[in-house]
Amino acid sequence: MDTKKLQKKLAKFAKERDWDQFHSPKNLAIALSVECSELLEEFQWLTEEQVSNVMSSTGQAERIKDEMADITAYLLQLANKLDIDLEEVLLKKIKKNAAKYPVNKFKGTAKKYNR
Repeated sequence: MDTKKLQKKLAKFAKERDWDQFHSPKNLAIALSVECSELLEEFQWLTEEQVSNVMSSTGQAERIKDEMADITAYLLQLANKLDIDLEEVLLKKIKKNAAKYPVNKFKGTAKKYNR
């Protein structure tokens, strides 16, 4: 995924519609949270078996893809507004998590590092 290219496309899309005035970091963070909640709704009340088959349902699979695209779009726009290089910070976070959760202590367990 070329995040910079996608951020430029999203910025152009918003500018053409004069939506940039609404895209403050606060508003983008709220929109991101709302879209995450909409994704959660697609899984609410499903059994584990239903969840494992969720992408077989054409309508539901399409809704899940759309919500994930919305989440990605808002995250990219928020990062752009805050001048955050998502690739860089994600790679740093992966390194932090590797140190926090060494394989020899955490393989096969869902325990949190401080418990």
